[in-house]
Amino acid sequence: MVQAFPKSLSFEEFIADYGDRDRYELIDGELIDLEPTGSHEEVAAFLIRKFNVEIDRLCVRWFTPTRCLIKPLGQSTAFRPDVAILDKGAIANEPLWQQEPIITLGSSVKLVAEVVSTNWQNDYARKVEDYAALGIPEYWIVDYLGLGGRQFIGIAKPPTITVLQLVEGVYQGQLFRAGERIISPTFPSLEITADQVFAAAG
Repeated sequence: MVQAFPKSLSFEEFIADYGDRDRYELIDGELIDLEPTGSHEEVAAFLIRKFNVEIDRLCVRWFTPTRCLIKPLGQSTAFRPDVAILDKGAIANEPLWQQEPIITLGSSVKLVAEVVSTNWQNDYARKVEDYAALGIPEYWIVDYLGLGGRQFIGIAKPPTITVLQLVEGVYQGQLFRAGERIISPTFPSLEITADQVFAAAG
């Protein structure tokens, strides 16, 4: 995210004007232009493919929407995750889903992943807080360029995948780097390495 716009928007205004424009999200009334790169999209697509293989293998009623928004309650905020895995059974309780692909309940989400770009502060701080508050059980921060702050990925700033698991309302994280197999609480049999994710960027 590299471009911001000055006008403060309500959630309703954002949905009306930008809801179907995939490059925008809303944070505290501020319109944010995501401006994803090609490499960013390749990494997200790789993850979606791998997750869908596991979903099929497990025969669970989960799916990866082509686009959706996650709206924390009581905020003029609408996150547009790079990858989301939704529970088809649980979304029946979503009040907005039949009109718009908008998620307001953490119980609808099995896992969310953000592929880090210039907006790394939001991915490592703001979204950690809000996704935890919603009760989303697993959150991946995929920092294939090593852009995040040193307090998050280390002084050398290597490419890092952070997998956060919600434990008693707080995320507990594990870092995965080159040469390591990623461990997912949601998909314990997932066979994917950090190197494979990083290589997906081309």
